[in-house]
Amino acid sequence: MKTILPGAPWLIAHRSMLGIDNPHKVSLNGQDYVLWQNSQGEVFALNNICPHMQASLSDGWICHERNTITCPFHALEFDGQGRLHQSGKTGVQPLTPPLALIVRGDCIWTYGGLSTKIPVPDLIENLSHGMTFLGVAGEKSIRGTFLNNLLIGYDYNHPMGTHRKLFGIKANRIPVFEQEGYWVKVVQELDRNDATFNDIRRHPALLFVPKSYTGTLEYAFPALATFRTRFPPGKILQVHVLYPETETRTKTFVLVYAKFNHPIFNTLLQRSMLNAVTTVVEQDTQVIENSYPRQPAKIRLPHEEIMFHAQKLYREW
Repeated sequence: MKTILPGAPWLIAHRSMLGIDNPHKVSLNGQDYVLWQNSQGEVFALNNICPHMQASLSDGWICHERNTITCPFHALEFDGQGRLHQSGKTGVQPLTPPLALIVRGDCIWTYGGLSTKIPVPDLIENLSHGMTFLGVAGEKSIRGTFLNNLLIGYDYNHPMGTHRKLFGIKANRIPVFEQEGYWVKVVQELDRNDATFNDIRRHPALLFVPKSYTGTLEYAFPALATFRTRFPPGKILQVHVLYPETETRTKTFVLVYAKFNHPIFNTLLQRSMLNAVTTVVEQDTQVIENSYPRQPAKIRLPHEEIMFHAQKLYREW
């Protein structure tokens, strides 16, 4: 397939998604890889295709003693450099190519083996400093192009339609739009309808969302879209991650952080917040997967220049 945005850094996993000694499959730009993390926190990645008879290495298992991944077909073992381990000896040359990774804290990045065009952004480290990681939400492989998935994150009109049942947004103002290179900042002022009893029962965190609130969004094109806001229990940060699996499938997941005013809110709201984020992703997914092929729009809505800016970055890459 044609590589999408060659030279871009992609956030392909968070440590919490890997576990320990557990093969994890990742698809990036039409190529499958297997990732694993050992008990020392080292992370490895190889081409997922066994060089013997093309079995899927991610269906195999990790040998803890030798830190090797074992093919499920013939139990052949490969180390983190892709070298064959056999009869107590390790080969000199890799037989299955490793994938170069960049590990920043708990975030695992890669350029997919291609030359670097832009650096790995430090947006997550800067925004999450002093906050508690609550978990990963909304992990999903979406049937849709990367561009279509990207643009929905820059579309400030869709929450009043797509997410009306969840948030009841009735007004949306954008007083700030700043951009410099591949970084964008947007300030969004939102007014909500009162949440119903059933809304709160499904998502208790809505009880603490005020009727009017301000959110700040920052983007590190093309991989990250962040949203942060204050509400009575404290501060929340969502990091929406995207990367292209194939030309027609896009992977997403959301890293959720918070800084609560009291530890009890962590226990009370963690699950509800993760569930609410998952619902947002599911609603966006439904819209993307059910849309017809994109055509020139015959209607213009407010604030769409932000979406056009992202589209311009993509087209001019």
